[in-house]
Amino acid sequence: MQYLQKFLPPGGGGRVTDFLNQFRLTWRLIRDSRVNKLYKLIPLASLLYLISPLDFAVPLLDDVAVLWLGNSIFTELCPPDVVEEHRAALEKGGRRAQIKIDEGDVMDADYKEME
Repeated sequence: MQYLQKFLPPGGGGRVTDFLNQFRLTWRLIRDSRVNKLYKLIPLASLLYLISPLDFAVPLLDDVAVLWLGNSIFTELCPPDVVEEHRAALEKGGRRAQIKIDEGDVMDADYKEME
């Protein structure tokens, strides 16, 4: 079981949150130019399998397993420093992070329109 822990996404969120975080991580890694282009084919191949009519076992379960396995293998093959960089950015909120403004940072001022 310890061997499988490295394939499981970090964090204490629910399964849906973990899945979304893994998807976001995979998407960021696919767009990163430091990741080998051949490695980027792995998650794309798992998506192709998802929409293909082929099924090896129970239809929904094997699709989920192939997506999970494809993303896990892709993440493991990517450079560890790049993966950690993207994971840290996702934990901080990535590009969509909200800027919190403290009331002490707001300044009231008068203005005058110039013609």
